Amino acid sequence: MKKIAVLTGAGISTSAGIPDFRGPEGVWTKHPEQQSVYDIDAFLHDQQAREYSWRWQKESPVWNAQPGEAHKALARLEQADMLTLLATQNFDALHEKAGNTDKVIVNLHGTIGTSHCMTCHAKYDTADIMDRLDEQPDPHCRRKLPYRGNMPCNGLIKTDVVYFGEMLPEGAMETSMKRACEADEFWVIGSTLEVFPAASLVPVAAQAGVPITIMNMGRTQYDRLATRLIHEDIAVALPRLVDETLAE
Repeated sequence: MKKIAVLTGAGISTSAGIPDFRGPEGVWTKHPEQQSVYDIDAFLHDQQAREYSWRWQKESPVWNAQPGEAHKALARLEQADMLTLLATQNFDALHEKAGNTDKVIVNLHGTIGTSHCMTCHAKYDTADIMDRLDEQPDPHCRRKLPYRGNMPCNGLIKTDVVYFGEMLPEGAMETSMKRACEADEFWVIGSTLEVFPAASLVPVAAQAGVPITIMNMGRTQYDRLATRLIHEDIAVALPRLVDETLAE
């Protein structure tokens, strides 16, 4: 049975109705000032910036989106025990919503699905915070600390999205590189391969002799390393590719 490693980018989510950030019609291309939503310094030091960041994320298509057929196809690939890595540059949590699990998912740029306290590291479901955002527009940690007489921690809560100025999740790239190099095939789905270090997975896999498929509407700088190029609608082409792979 084949072992398939996958890297997904914005293209798989635009097929589910989420606008990209950096493309010609991207959110940040049209409104560059909105990049401040994910600026860690502003988040830490400015309450108004934090409140805007939380409200913007709640009202963003990212939060309300549902997985598309392409996401569901990758869930089927995992259910067949053929998917060994699902490294994603997206933080929309659509792979989790589609049914993929932590066994294969590596959120290279974090995820909006979960949050944490920046002081005591308590974990939160972002949905719970969003539900109370009208009452608590600047969420703080409610965890009671026994060594402080059960007083609440009161640290800042932040989504697990990697903000500008933060490091990628520990071990994310190392795990992705290892699994990509051990796979029988490496698929790149909907990534322009312009953002590093995620894009470096392609030459690393190629150096290891792993056949590479790049599925993207536009060209990428690593097309020359691919054994298969697919310039088609991802919502159609990826389910077809998965079905063909399962049939083999």
